[in-house]
Parts: sequence; structure tokens; C-alpha cells
Amino acid sequence: MLLVIDMQQRLLPHIDGGETLLRHCKTLVRAAGLLGVPVLATEQNPRGLGATVDGLLVSDQRVIEKHTFDATLDDAFVAALAPPDDGVLVVAGAEAHVCVLLTTLGLLRLGYRVELVADAVGSSRMPSARAIRPTARSRLRARHRKARA
Repeated sequence: MLLVIDMQQRLLPHIDGGETLLRHCKTLVRAAGLLGVPVLATEQNPRGLGATVDGLLVSDQRVIEKHTFDATLDDAFVAALAPPDDGVLVVAGAEAHVCVLLTTLGLLRLGYRVELVADAVGSSRMPSARAIRPTARSRLRARHRKARA
């Protein structure tokens, strides 16, 4: 399954390299469609941040509205996932240091195998977020190695 986190209309303009991030996410969504891989997207507080960016998803791809940074705390999100032993979850989206990080850590905690697509994950243009993005990726790599052991 491909999980696309919070690629939303009002959030994306504030993402460092947002256009590139969107292009990479679109490529992943198209590839998933060609390969028959299910796609699940999340939207963090869509009333405030808007819906998923137009043109990213197709009509049969599911979107889960969430109001927590860690999507695994939402019952509807967890119910939309296949069982943990049913393959790998490929993760992309925004923001690396908040929703992507916390959701991925939650998925690992629940026993999922997770692959993070580094060039399809972004953070805001704030200097602190840019500095945190590599730390978030390092933390996920360390937790991923621990989960596999």
C-alpha cells in the first residue's frame, strides 16, 4: 500500500520544494495505479488546510480525515490498512518532522513494515523544520532497523 500523508492545498505552498515534492508524490501514485497497489491518503484538519491537492489522487483512492499528527491514533485510518503481515507500507508526504514521522513511528509500533520515500517527503520552509528533516529521517531509520531486528 502507498500511504500519502497530508498533501493538502493550503499546506503545500509552505513546503520547502513543494512543487518537486508534489511531482514525486504524483509519480508514486501513478506507479501504484499501474501496479495495482492501493493508495491511502490522509488530510490533517481539512477545514483549515484544505483538501488533498487537485490531480494527485484518482477517484477510487481513499482519503482519511484526521485530527492528530499520528494517523495511527485514528480508528478509521487503522481500519483502512491491511493487516501488518500483508506487505510493506510505502510512505510519502508532508511534513517530515511531524505527521510523517509520528505516523511512521506509529505504524512501526503496530508491527507494520514501512519504507519511507526520502525524495517524496517534505517539510515547511521554516529554518527549524529544514534542520529537523534529516533528524526525523535518521530517527526513522534507527527505529526501522530496531523493528527489523
